[in-house]
Amino acid sequence: MVDPFAVPRHARLSVALFALLAASTASPAQDAPPQQPQPAATPSGQKSGATGPRGNTPASPVVAEEHRLPPDSTTKQTLALPGRTLAFTATAGSIRQFNEKGEPQADIAYTAYLLDGQDTRSRPVTFFFNGGPGASSAWLQLGNAGPWRLPISGDAAVSSASPDLQPNAETWLDFTDLVFIDPVGTGYSRFVATGEEVRKRYFSVDGDVSSVALTIRRWLEKSERLLSPKFVVGESYGGIRGPKIVRELQVQHGVGVRGLILLSPLLDFREFTGTSLVQYVASLPSMAAAAREAKGPVTRADMADVERYARGDFLSDLVRGEADTEATTRLADKVAALTGIDPAVSRRLAGRFDVSEFRREFDRREGKITGRYDASVLGLDPNPDSSVSHFQDPSGEPLYAPLTSAAVDLTTRKLNWRPDGSYEVLNGAVERAWDFGHGLSPTESVSQLRQILALDPKLKLLVGHGLFDLATPYFGTRIALDQLPAYASPERVKLVVYPGGHMFYARDASRQAFRAEAQAMMK
Repeated sequence: MVDPFAVPRHARLSVALFALLAASTASPAQDAPPQQPQPAATPSGQKSGATGPRGNTPASPVVAEEHRLPPDSTTKQTLALPGRTLAFTATAGSIRQFNEKGEPQADIAYTAYLLDGQDTRSRPVTFFFNGGPGASSAWLQLGNAGPWRLPISGDAAVSSASPDLQPNAETWLDFTDLVFIDPVGTGYSRFVATGEEVRKRYFSVDGDVSSVALTIRRWLEKSERLLSPKFVVGESYGGIRGPKIVRELQVQHGVGVRGLILLSPLLDFREFTGTSLVQYVASLPSMAAAAREAKGPVTRADMADVERYARGDFLSDLVRGEADTEATTRLADKVAALTGIDPAVSRRLAGRFDVSEFRREFDRREGKITGRYDASVLGLDPNPDSSVSHFQDPSGEPLYAPLTSAAVDLTTRKLNWRPDGSYEVLNGAVERAWDFGHGLSPTESVSQLRQILALDPKLKLLVGHGLFDLATPYFGTRIALDQLPAYASPERVKLVVYPGGHMFYARDASRQAFRAEAQAMMK
């Protein structure tokens, strides 16, 4: 997931500053502690997790044990699905990470599903993580690829929906083993060190990449799977994480990856913030797709005319600027025609709708707002008469409760792993604390995409998007991928776009089609 809150026009400059990338920070985690670590004691009177006066308090052995997640739990499972029965081993557990002094820093939780009776030398293993920053892997595990699935569309997309999991006929377990990773601060993953310094390291672009990459390598070693074909899957902000993690695995951990799969990825903050004109180009096809979906089913092929307009005359008129009244009027009227928004409103905004403005204006006559994760989903505006927007996301927020309950029930009852503390399906505190950097270059992962594709000519990239996603619009990714060199050929780099939103896999047909693409990549 990416930032669950909409960004109003007046906040763009602050978001641009928020998204700048800093110079690399120290790695937050090491492979293992020294044989005789000498951790310092927690200062007297300081509660675990509180910030001490120096902001860098290593965990004492007592504090670290208080925060430790329980021992791994391994169970045997059988899943009856249409036309086959899967027997597999499930493990819910964690991997502890240490700093360079051997002091425990964090416990990273994971859930692994391994099909029984397979040759591990040839059996693929795939590592999943979501985005946020601050999202757990429950979205991908329970919504898409895991053995059990929670319906998250239609009547099931409400807070009071039953969290009862059902066997997932579209699980990826048929063709790959599955490992779902929750970065620190999400799911049950947690810090075991106290103080602010450890949080600063982990809640940063580079520190996060180092932590997840280390978790993958440690799991491979722990499970004796270094010889297996390896794949990495990331969603949303996972588009920033994914290429960087594959690069880190290649050059820092000696682990090669066969394929990278990205769902609804964000690849470059530069194009969605500040005064960038590309943000309007990227969003327009998804806005128009939502308007057409309101009249009947829509596919990517149906949007070819809008994509041509966005790349051509729309961009040309944007570049001319608002001072060119003829170009601005022409652009505003065309945008109104494509989106169904009142032409007077479109002219007032010069045809330049940011996401929050489109969401409110699309069906304002009926007092409704569109979803940000899925613009085809409409919800009631809680303050329809207010001059200021006061709304969340009707396509995202209702899912938090059923997903959380389902994840807790699966982990504690079916997998028999019972951590204390709360399960964080989407932890806003992580995103608020995140260090996107303060340098001159905004956070992006296209550079790492170029590097990993150039380094390994056998590595493949599969990207999936939903047509109606306004959080990470598909056309923005299309533009970014089009800028890759010729070695990123169609045989190696593939973009697929389906009806749906940010979690396009919520729709049965889209989930089934994307599963087939992933399976084809792994053959």
